[in-house]
Amino acid sequence: MAKPLILLTNDDGVDSPGLYAAVRALRGLGEMMIVAPRAQQSSKGRSFVWNQRAVTRSTLRVANTRVQTIAVDASPAVCVRYALLLETPRRPALVVSGINYGENLGSGLTISGTVGAALEAAADGVPALAVSLEMDRQYHLSHSAEIDFAIAAQWTRKLAEQILTRDLARLAPVVNVNVPSDANRDTSGRVTRASHQAYFRSTVQNGRLVGYDIMVNRETLERDSDIHAVLVDRVVSVTPVTYDLTAHAALREFRATLKALAHGH
Repeated sequence: MAKPLILLTNDDGVDSPGLYAAVRALRGLGEMMIVAPRAQQSSKGRSFVWNQRAVTRSTLRVANTRVQTIAVDASPAVCVRYALLLETPRRPALVVSGINYGENLGSGLTISGTVGAALEAAADGVPALAVSLEMDRQYHLSHSAEIDFAIAAQWTRKLAEQILTRDLARLAPVVNVNVPSDANRDTSGRVTRASHQAYFRSTVQNGRLVGYDIMVNRETLERDSDIHAVLVDRVVSVTPVTYDLTAHAALREFRATLKALAHGH
């Protein structure tokens, strides 16, 4: 029987140390293959932007593990779709996106290229794990060697094993993981929901958007949310995610409203 195939990607680019940390963490779980953006593609969500001719093939060697690597001049979501339709020798058992430079929390999840790649995999029926590490904003668009991905890598391994062996995808096609910057081997994890609050908000100066910052209202922050887990309680947030964006609680009222409209009320 063939080993399970694990497809790795990210939004920081194919040369990211966070991606290499994920490769090291997943050794032995299956055959690995990387299809990732050629360069930085943060905040691209599930956008479809690419240059089809710009594809580079190589073999990455990380900790005595050789991994077929394909760099695509494209957004993370396109990298996943390109891999699934044209490159993988068989259907992957899991897509791992990350480890990302910077946390992906709250209502801004769909902005994230890391999460966008995972959602693209899920939309094609492949379970996905998105992993992000909290850090200072100055490192978000970097490939800084100062960042220690060891604890995030341990969580990547733990949750990848669970997804592969326990068929968690039937419950949630995407698992979004965020690791606090000060996490250690004793830091616990918590199953959370995505907060309704935005975590990062654009900053404005002289009538222009000049960047972003953490702008969370702690008084109204949901205690069971991903933001509360990471920002306040300093534990690892594990959020089951689905691409079904339907407001299920509102269905009954909307049906009644449309029925009334149809009868002229």
